[in-house]
Amino acid sequence: MSTVSRITRLPRAFEVDRGADALGVVPSLSGDLAALVAGAAGSAPYLHGLVLREAAWLPEALDDPERAVRDELARISELPFDQIDGGLRQAKRRIALMAALCDLGGIWALSQVTGALSDLADTATHVALRAHIAREITRGKVPGQNADDIETCGGVVALAMGKQGAGELNYSSDIDLICLFDETRFDGADQMEARAAYIRATRRAMASLSDLTGEGYVFRTDLRLRPDPSVTPVCFAMDAAERYYESVGRTWERAAFIKARAASGDIAAGTRFLEHLTPFVWRKHLDFHAIQETHDMRLKIRQHKGLGGAFALEGHNMKLGLGGIREIEFFAQTRQLIAGGRDRELRMRGTVEALGALAQKGWVEADVARTLTDDYTAHREVEHRLQMLRDQQTHSLPVTPLEFDRLAALLGVDTDAMRADIAQRCERVHALTEEFFAPSDTVQAPELPHELREITARWSTYPSLRSERAQEIFDRLKPDLLARVQKLDRPVEALTHFDGFLKQLPAGVQVFSLFEANPPLVDLFLDIVSVAPHLAQYLSRNADVLDAVIGGDFFAPWPEPSALEADLARHLARIDDYENQLNASRRWAKEWHFRIGVHQLRGLITADEAGEQYAALARASVAVLYPCVVAEFARKHGEAPGRGAMVLGMGSLGAGRLTAASDLDMIVIYDAAGVDTSEGRRPLQSRTYYARFTQALITAITAQTSEGRLYEVDMRLRPSGKQGPVATSLDAFKSYQETQAWVWEHLALTRATPVAGEAALMADVEAFRTTLLSRPKAEVDIRRDTQDMRRRLTEAKPGATWDPKNGRGRMMDIELVAETAALLSGTPAQNIYAQLEAGADLGWLTHSEAVALSAAYRMTWQLQSAARLLTGGMLDPDAVGEGGRAFLCRSNAVETMDDLAREVATTCEAAAQMLDAILARAAPCPPA
Repeated sequence: MSTVSRITRLPRAFEVDRGADALGVVPSLSGDLAALVAGAAGSAPYLHGLVLREAAWLPEALDDPERAVRDELARISELPFDQIDGGLRQAKRRIALMAALCDLGGIWALSQVTGALSDLADTATHVALRAHIAREITRGKVPGQNADDIETCGGVVALAMGKQGAGELNYSSDIDLICLFDETRFDGADQMEARAAYIRATRRAMASLSDLTGEGYVFRTDLRLRPDPSVTPVCFAMDAAERYYESVGRTWERAAFIKARAASGDIAAGTRFLEHLTPFVWRKHLDFHAIQETHDMRLKIRQHKGLGGAFALEGHNMKLGLGGIREIEFFAQTRQLIAGGRDRELRMRGTVEALGALAQKGWVEADVARTLTDDYTAHREVEHRLQMLRDQQTHSLPVTPLEFDRLAALLGVDTDAMRADIAQRCERVHALTEEFFAPSDTVQAPELPHELREITARWSTYPSLRSERAQEIFDRLKPDLLARVQKLDRPVEALTHFDGFLKQLPAGVQVFSLFEANPPLVDLFLDIVSVAPHLAQYLSRNADVLDAVIGGDFFAPWPEPSALEADLARHLARIDDYENQLNASRRWAKEWHFRIGVHQLRGLITADEAGEQYAALARASVAVLYPCVVAEFARKHGEAPGRGAMVLGMGSLGAGRLTAASDLDMIVIYDAAGVDTSEGRRPLQSRTYYARFTQALITAITAQTSEGRLYEVDMRLRPSGKQGPVATSLDAFKSYQETQAWVWEHLALTRATPVAGEAALMADVEAFRTTLLSRPKAEVDIRRDTQDMRRRLTEAKPGATWDPKNGRGRMMDIELVAETAALLSGTPAQNIYAQLEAGADLGWLTHSEAVALSAAYRMTWQLQSAARLLTGGMLDPDAVGEGGRAFLCRSNAVETMDDLAREVATTCEAAAQMLDAILARAAPCPPA
C-alpha cells in the first residue's frame, strides 16, 4: 500500500506562504503528500524548519516511512565516535519529521508514532553510552573489561522510565533514565574504580544526547528518578539500588517501575535487576492503600504546578490538569498496583494495553475503559501537536485566539469544534477518574446506643489503629461500617464479634483500605463476624485472604483436583527460593481455605461438599509441595536412592473428608530398590535418607513460617505407631500389613489414599491395598474386635448433646462400622457412604440400614463441620451467637436449637441400636 493511500486526514496551513515555502524545497511531492507537507510546515514553525533541513532525504523516505525509520536506526548504530553527536542529531530531525507527518496524516496510529520516537531514544542512548564507555575501557579505566564488553557497555544499563519505558514517548519529550551498573563484574576496590569510570561515561553520554548545538539536540535527559538523586551519582551499583527500593521505596516509585524497561546498554543485566525488583513493585496482596497515596500525589502535583481552580481551556495543561493525560495514567497504574501482584497478566507497561487488560479482568467496566482509551488517544494527539508547533516540551493549550486557530489548523479541524471537543473530553475524564480516587458519597455517622459506644470507645487502643494513617482511613470507613452494623438483627452481638477481630488485627492500613474501596466486602465481612467468630479470628490473623474475594472467581465452581494442583504448581514454579515456596504454598492454601468456609457459611455448598473441598485442598497442597521438598533435600544429599517415596493419606484425609480445623493423618512409604546410599554432597544411607526426608516433608507442612502453618500432621497410623520409623520401606509395609497388623490397622487401611510422591510407587501401594482388602477374612474375629473397639471408644469418650463425633450412634461409631463393612466386603472404596453401600451389597447391612446410617452420619457431620467452622473446636451454641445458631438450624432444616438437639438425640440413638444389631449378625462371605 502506498503512503499516499494511507492518508486519512490532513492539516491546514495556518500560514499559507510558509507552507508554500516548504513545498518549494520538495517539488517532487504532489497531491495529498504535498498537502500534508504544506499543512504541517504552514502551521508548525518547527516542522517548517525540519522540512528545509531534510529536503533531500524526505521525498524518498515518504515512499516507505517504516523502512526510513529502520534505516536511520541502523545508520546511527554504526556511527564512529567522532560522528556520534552530529549523526544522532540528524537522526532525530529525520525521525521527528517522519513521525510528525505520519501522525498528522493519520498514516500511523498513535502507538506507531510513540513507538518510533521510543525506538530512537533507546538506540540513541545505547549508541552514546557505548561510545563513551568504550573510551573508558580502551583507556584501561574499567578493571577487567575489554573490547568484548563494549557492546554490553561493560555492565551498565539505562533503564527507560515513564513514557519511554512504555514505548509511549511523546513528540518533544525528554527521556527519564536510571543508569546502573552490574557490580558482580568487579571485586573489591575494582568496583570503585569502575564506578568512577561509569559516572564519567554516563555524564558524557547524556551530554551527547542533550547538549544544544548548531545541529540541534537529540533528547533532553533527566536522571532524577534514581534513588536519592541529590546524593547519589548518575550511575551506581544495582545492589545499592535494590537495597534502597526494598527498604524505603515509595508508592510513586512503585508506580514508576510499572513502565520501567531495560532499554540500552547491558539489557540482560537490567532485565535481571527488574526481575529482582518485582516484589517491590508488585505486592503479593491486593494493595488498596495505593489509591489514597496516588490521590495524595495527584493533589500535590496540582498544587505544585498551580493547576487548581476552575476549569478553563486557555492555558489548560493537557497532561497534569483536570481531566488530563496523567489522570488516565494514574487511574490505570493504581489499579495495576492494586491487583498486579496477584495477576501477572496486568503487568503491562502501556496505558492503553493496561486499560484493556483491566477491563478484561473486571477491574474496570468495559465502557469506561473504552471511553478512557479514546480520550487518552485524543489527548495525546493534541499534546503532540502542541509540541510540534515549536519543539517545546509543553502540555498547555494556547492562551490567545490566534494560537488556538493555529492549533486547530494543525489538527485539521474547526477551532470552535476543537475547543468543545477538548473541553468535553477533559470534563468526562475528570468525572470518571475523580470518583475512583475521591468518592463523593459520604455516610453520616449514626447515633449509637450506650452499649455500642462502650465497644467503639476502646478501638483507639488497638494495634491496628496505632498509626495515624490507619486512623485516618478508619475514620472515613467507620460511619458506613456502623450504619451497616445497626441494620443487622443483632447489632450489639455483631459489633462485639467485630471488636474481637479488630483487637487481634496486627495492622490496619491495608485491610481498612480494602474495605473502603470495596463496600460490598463489608457486608460479607459482617456476615462472617456475626455468624462465625472462629472464621473472624482466622481473618484477623490472615486478613490478606480477603483479596481473593474480589479477585474475580471467588464464587466460581470448585475446580477439578488436577486444576487445583496445576494452579498451585504455577504459583510455585515462579519461585526459586525454597523458603519462599513454603510461604507461597501457605498463602495459596489460606485463600482457598477461606473460600470454602465462606461458601459453606453462605449455603452455597453443603457440609459434605465442604468436607470434600477441604480434603481436595489438603491433597493438592501436599502433592504440589512434595516435589519442592524432594528438590531441596536432593540438593544437599543427592537424588533419592531407588524408586523414591510416596505419601499415603490416612483417616479423614484418605477418606476425602476434612473440616476447617482438621490435621492430616499420613504415612510415608519408600522403596530403595536395593540401593544402599544416595549420591550427593552429603550422601546418606537409604534408610536414614528417607527418615530425614520424611522429617523435612513434615517440617515443610507444619513449620510456622512468616505466613503461618500449612497443616498439622499426625504420623501415628504408620506401622508400629510412635515406636516405628517415620518412613516405612515398601517391603516392610507389606510384610507388616500381611503378618502383624491388628484389625484396627486394616480398618484404617480401608480409608487410605495415595496423595503425593512417585506415581509408580503410589500405584504399587494402592494395588497392594486393594489386593489385601480383597483377601478372605475371619469375619467373626473382625466383628468381635470391632465390638471391643467400639466399647472402649464409648467408655473413653461417651459424647454429649453437642458432640457429634464421639458417642454411640455418632460419627466415629458409624465410621467404625462402615470401615468394617469395607473390610468384610473387600471394596477399595474410601468414602463412608460407599463403604456402607458395599456392606449392603454384601448382605451384611440391609439397604434401608445403609440409607439410615448415611443420613445419621450426614447429620452429625453437618454439626461437626459447622462446629469447626464456627468455633474451631467443640460446638457451644451459646458461644456462636444468634447468627451461628441460625446457621446451624438452617443447615439442618429445623426451626430451633431445641428441635435440633431432639433430632440429634433421636437419630443417634436409632443409629446406635442399628449398629448393635449389625455387629451382632454374621456377615456373608464376599463372592469370589
